Amino acid sequence: MSVTATARITAVADGRGGTALPVLQSEGPLALRRTRSPDAVHTRVTVIGAMSAPLGGDRLAVEVRAGDGARLTVNSAAATVALPGAHRDDAPASYDVRLDVGEQAELRWLPEQLISARGSVLEMTTRVELAPSARLVLREEQILGRHGEPTGRLSTRLSVRRGGRPLLDQQLTFGPGAPGGWDGAAVLGGHRAVGQLLVVDAALADDLPAPRLLGPTASLVPLAGPGVLVTALAPDARLLRGLLDAALSELLEGARPPVEA
Repeated sequence: MSVTATARITAVADGRGGTALPVLQSEGPLALRRTRSPDAVHTRVTVIGAMSAPLGGDRLAVEVRAGDGARLTVNSAAATVALPGAHRDDAPASYDVRLDVGEQAELRWLPEQLISARGSVLEMTTRVELAPSARLVLREEQILGRHGEPTGRLSTRLSVRRGGRPLLDQQLTFGPGAPGGWDGAAVLGGHRAVGQLLVVDAALADDLPAPRLLGPTASLVPLAGPGVLVTALAPDARLLRGLLDAALSELLEGARPPVEA
């Protein structure tokens, strides 16, 4: 039996320099908990998987609203594992993330990895709406298959708008049934860990970094938003996280406190 569930978070400035959480709504396998933040500025919410999900046919969603002036970090307690459904004819599972960040607000979206297990079919969409003065740090990591197994089918789309105008729209598809060559030398080259790091901040407008390689399997590209997109490949989750953490530290060094998951 498939599950339909939506978890909701609303963060607002409390008028005393902090951030309050008037809405923290868990549902189904998506349990939300306020957790201790590593700094005094950001309120932190952790997504805890209350059961195995997403399975074939499940429809899960997380909606996050950081109101004007709020400072919010959202992470997860463990990796999310996409699993096959109980029946071969199960519909694909879907996981929709919707992030809305207001004026002078900051959202750090830092979940753990998404693992595409053998036989699973998952369609994941992340949609972000940013006010012109909003700040965003977003990390996504996809692991194609558990240890020693081939990947399931995974389709992801990341769509970001700033001030009502498109900033980024990126779609990736891996696994059985994906367009030919997805695992070839020109795309993954045998790697099984794929990640993206997106930083959007008006403060970058006057000092956007030049596009460049960050080693043999990672690149940094400036966006006219202003923002910076880092894309990386690695043999495994640990090495991928190392690449993305190093890039984030470089981007934020001297400008903001370090981001912790």
